[in-house]
Amino acid sequence: MKRRLTGEILHSFISSLGAYIVLVLDSFGILFSKPPKWVLVQEQLFIIGVMSLPVVAITGFSTGLVLAAQSFFQLSDKGLTAATGLMVAKAMITELGPILTAFMVTGRMGSAMCAELGTMQVSEQVDALRSMAVNPIRYLVVPRIVGGTIMLPFLTIFSVLVGILGGYLISVYIFKMSPASYFDAMPVNITYFDCLTGLIKSFVFGFFFSTICCYKGINTQGGAAGVGRATTSSVVICYSIILVVNFLITFGLNLLRTNSFSP
Repeated sequence: MKRRLTGEILHSFISSLGAYIVLVLDSFGILFSKPPKWVLVQEQLFIIGVMSLPVVAITGFSTGLVLAAQSFFQLSDKGLTAATGLMVAKAMITELGPILTAFMVTGRMGSAMCAELGTMQVSEQVDALRSMAVNPIRYLVVPRIVGGTIMLPFLTIFSVLVGILGGYLISVYIFKMSPASYFDAMPVNITYFDCLTGLIKSFVFGFFFSTICCYKGINTQGGAAGVGRATTSSVVICYSIILVVNFLITFGLNLLRTNSFSP
């Protein structure tokens, strides 16, 4: 019985993975052969990017406050409070900025994306598009993938800047640090590699959250209950993939950097 159940789970996983890869390949084929209308992409850029600014700002600002407070209290008894700004900026650029932004955008826009496509699927609107000779991948999926992949790096940059600002405000106005001591260590110790790491992560996270949510939405079955299950599973899967991919990118890039600069 257990062997049969394991086989069914494995078969379901392989089938889902194959269908996901097919969707991604179809989307790339459409994007580079017959891309969707610009107005569709523009709409998704606005919905995913501009509409997510408030929640990203709150997340980045509060994270910067917490990082600055923790860093200051941990470093004050060691006489290293001047490194507070550096620790805030380094953590926001390389790790917390990309991850938390991806989490918030996935929870806000990824779930909405999946629910919208899932509702269209179970209400047979997707089949209606096919009956009118409209490719649902080109019309529905590709604009969302392009919007999510493009806008998440910009949202991450915004989150990082707001986080550094939050750390600055609490450090200068609460902990009475000088503005110069907060910023002085950043240009020396923050490298282009750190910035590139954050951008690569945000680009990859944007691709995964948009493709996974679109896949779960366009393959929804089971009516309203199925939409709920698909939305929940899409967010959980995206969060898990983001955490795993974050480790792989961090490990891979740092290993590549070490080998490149080693004698």
